[in-house]
Amino acid sequence: MEDRTAKAVDNFMQGYGCCQSVVAAFADLYGLDETMAKRVAAGFGGGVGRMRMMCGAASALVILAGLDKGQTEGGDREGKSACYKVVQELMEQFRQANGSLICAELLGIKGPVPLGQYVASERTKEYYKKRPCAAKVESAAHIFQEYLEGKEG
Repeated sequence: MEDRTAKAVDNFMQGYGCCQSVVAAFADLYGLDETMAKRVAAGFGGGVGRMRMMCGAASALVILAGLDKGQTEGGDREGKSACYKVVQELMEQFRQANGSLICAELLGIKGPVPLGQYVASERTKEYYKKRPCAAKVESAAHIFQEYLEGKEG
C-alpha cells in the first residue's frame, strides 16, 4: 500500500486544515475525490470551527473510520458497534501518541477558548514553526495507514 502520510503532511503545508489534510490523503480509497473530501472535513479545522475542541487530525480518524466501517442501515447495531470499536481504538492510539485528543491542550492553550474567533490564521513560516499541527497530521495519517495495513494482513 502506498504511504499516504507524506501526502497528508504535504496537504497541510499547502494550507489545508489538519482534518482536511488527513481525510484527503485517503479519500480515493472510499470513492471520494479530494475536493469533496476537503469539503466534508473543512469544518473540523482548528479543533472544530476553530473552537479548539477535538483535534482536526483526530477528527479525520473518525471520518475515515466511518468511511471504512460505518453502517448504512439505521437498525444495524452490530455494524454501528463495529464502527465505534474502530473509532475508539484509533482515538486511543492518537491519544497515546500525542498526549491528548483536544486541540487546545495540544497547542498549550489554557482556559476557555473564546467563541467568535472564526478567522483562520495566516499560514506563514512562523505559523508552522509555532504549531505542532504538522506532527499531529503525520501521526493521524500514520495511525490510519497502520490500521489499513493490519486489515490486509
